[in-house]
Amino acid sequence: ICLESVMMQFCGNKLDKKDFFGKSDPFLVFYRSNEDGTFTICHKTEVVKNTLNPVWQAFKIPVRALCNGDYDRTIKIECYDWERDGSHDFIGEFSTSYRELSRGQSQFNVYEVINPKKKGKKKKYLNSGTVTLLSFLVDIEVTFLDYIKGGTQINFTVAIDFTASNGNPAQPTSLHYMSPYQMNAYAMALKAVGEIIQDYDSDKMFPALGFGAKLPPDGRVSHEFALNGNPQNPYCAGIDGVMEAYYQSLKSVCLYGPTNFSPVINHVARYAASVNDGSQYFVLLIITDGVISDMAQTKESIVNASCLPMSIIIVGVGPAEFDAMIELDGDEVRISSRGRYAERDIVQFVPFRDYIDRTGNHILSMARLAKDVLAEIPDQFLSYMRTRGIKPLPAPPPYTPPGYPTQI
Repeated sequence: ICLESVMMQFCGNKLDKKDFFGKSDPFLVFYRSNEDGTFTICHKTEVVKNTLNPVWQAFKIPVRALCNGDYDRTIKIECYDWERDGSHDFIGEFSTSYRELSRGQSQFNVYEVINPKKKGKKKKYLNSGTVTLLSFLVDIEVTFLDYIKGGTQINFTVAIDFTASNGNPAQPTSLHYMSPYQMNAYAMALKAVGEIIQDYDSDKMFPALGFGAKLPPDGRVSHEFALNGNPQNPYCAGIDGVMEAYYQSLKSVCLYGPTNFSPVINHVARYAASVNDGSQYFVLLIITDGVISDMAQTKESIVNASCLPMSIIIVGVGPAEFDAMIELDGDEVRISSRGRYAERDIVQFVPFRDYIDRTGNHILSMARLAKDVLAEIPDQFLSYMRTRGIKPLPAPPPYTPPGYPTQI
């Protein structure tokens, strides 16, 4: 696959004057040619107001989008004078190719803008101005997997909601009900997401926390307790180990409240804050039945964590309204706390009920859930690495068992 992007900048010179009172408001439209001779728009520049000598802003475009990886394919560029009502005036056009453009700023990349209608009518017509390529920079796009191959470790932490709003685990109506016949909603969400994430976690050891329960022996309420009962070492072996610890703690703790998210977010943030070289990235998976009690503190924790190598996935189980979760997701409105905005979007929220297959086929719903839950992680991960200028390390050479000749 062609993973290059290119950054280009153009300027215009002596373009035709189209406006009666002013000059022109020029912009460019780039088209990729298709196999069947048609053209597809792949980029539009911004409009530069009232000038015949515009300098457009540099823009970045994947090489795939520009020429589908074929360096000699025609790229058509049209120049228009912008009109408020959308009836933009055509100034002229020219063609080039990626190979041509890749020569960078040179006499080869000064293009005459031609209007065929004018050319046909006026004998003395030369052109409608020129467009010049000012700069051309190629950038190889690195992917999430390039970092994984280079040794970046993804560390997953699981946090499960043990508040009383989930219902008494001994009752079949409870979201934590332990039925001998099928998994409850928490277990299903945990298994679905866990089976996918454990492929990215190199040591397959997951810290697993609970929040909102009274703990034995003294009944104190905790918002970040180790599911395996060992606060010094909350790690569980694989998702099966997490499931086991979850079932065990259901038998020993007492569901209580309130539903506080900030302690588990801060717990993971403390680890993430100690690693800023790109060697590790932390993902917190919170499974909850909904209503948050410490919304202000949670927002503050998320804003603080948005500059750390970490992401948060929230899976909502049960029938509650999840308005607060949607707000935390930050897809629509960037999350803020006390006037500070999150540096980047690090929260992905998914309501589990949207994935329960109506036919009762839980395997299907688990696969769909896992796919959507992890959809934003690579982009969140890459946005952290890019803004910090952290490049992936080269992948180590393939392992050769001793005694075998290495391949030349």
